[in-house]
This record gives sequence, structure tokens and C-alpha cells, in this order.
Amino acid sequence: MTDISPGKGWPAPQPVRLEGQHVLIEPYERERHLEALWQGLGGMKINDLLTYFTQPDFNGIDDFDHWLANAQAKSGWITEVITDKVSGQVIGMAHYMRADPANGVIEIGGVAHGPMMSRSPMSTEAHYLLARHVFDDLGYRRYEWKCHNENEASKVTAKRYGFRFEGVFRQHMLSKGKNRDTAWFSIIDGEWPLVKAAFEAWLEPDNFDEAGHQKRRLEDLRAELAVSMT
Repeated sequence: MTDISPGKGWPAPQPVRLEGQHVLIEPYERERHLEALWQGLGGMKINDLLTYFTQPDFNGIDDFDHWLANAQAKSGWITEVITDKVSGQVIGMAHYMRADPANGVIEIGGVAHGPMMSRSPMSTEAHYLLARHVFDDLGYRRYEWKCHNENEASKVTAKRYGFRFEGVFRQHMLSKGKNRDTAWFSIIDGEWPLVKAAFEAWLEPDNFDEAGHQKRRLEDLRAELAVSMT
């Protein structure tokens, strides 16, 4: 076992601005982003998008506003808004949450991708930028992803991004009045160089054809790089 002497620990995460080729990630500001985020997530269709979130369905934007404010004030979530750089439209959100600076651990959660993010490089780039900030800027040791165990799409996405499945916490919490089993995933600092290299190779412009379709899958690039980096 390697001894680690971090001194006073790692820096506490703060709202951050991150920019890539396709997306801009900014700290949520209610006056600027509330309406745009609500619309970018589908308006009242947001309840279909957030099926596996723990809060009750929203009755409108006021409920959504209250939920975001509560998550930030009481739970300490850092809300980051994802914007399409070409159109300038808000297309999604993610939260840095359950930060543990003493141990260099943080979770990415409360993730919601609007319709414009589907089948595009934007979601992949957004999660690359969010992970890179955690490991390269903050120097954290562990980056977590958790989801409802019935949320197969989230589990597939976590694995695609390079998170490793760690197991299921049975009856971990209540979700919409029912027991929720939670699937846990993580990336640790020793794995990040490979995960990062695969993200960057996948995001290269020459990995896409004229129609914008990927030529090589992220998982395949990671597997190939794993061989070359050993």
C-alpha cells in the first residue's frame, strides 16, 4: 500500500468554466440560465428525462427552480450548465457533488442531457472536460458516478466513459417513494492517463466522417491504448 501525505488535503471544488471544441461549461446562474436550462431539457418533458432522479416529478419551472436551489444550498451541489458553442443554446447540466476534499474524492451526478446532445460529440466532450478538471486541476484521487440500478442507459454511459463498475448498494436510498438500489462506478487517478488519452483520441476531428459519425469507438480506442501504454 502506497503512503500518501497530502498535507491539508485537496482543494475544495468551486464553480468552474471549462471550454472545449464543441461545448462551453459554466457555473449555473439562476438569472441567466434557469429558463434556458428548463427549455433545453425539454420543458415539461423533463420528467421523462429525469425518470431515475430521486425527487418527485416537477409541476413546472418553479418546482425545478426550487429543486436546483435546494440542491445547491442544502446538499452543496455545484451546478454546471452545458452550452452548445455553435448555437449558444443550453443543452444540459451536471453537478459536482458529495465532495470529500480531505480524501480527494468527488462525484459527478444530477446529469441531464437535453435532446440536442444525443448522437453528437458534445456529451462526450463535456464529460471529458469535467473529469479533466477533477484530475488535472484539482489533483483528486477518485471520481465517482452513481445511478439507479435500473437505469441501464446511465450504466452503459458510465462504462463507455471509462468508469469501472464497483457493485450495487442495495436499498441505498428512497427514490420517488420506492427503494432504490444504486450502482457505483469510479475512475481513480492511476487510471486517468489512459482514460484521458482515449477521450482525446476520440475527440480528434479526424475520428469523424463528413456526416459527423465516429470512425472509432471510445471503448476500442481505450483498449488499444491500454496495450500500447503497458
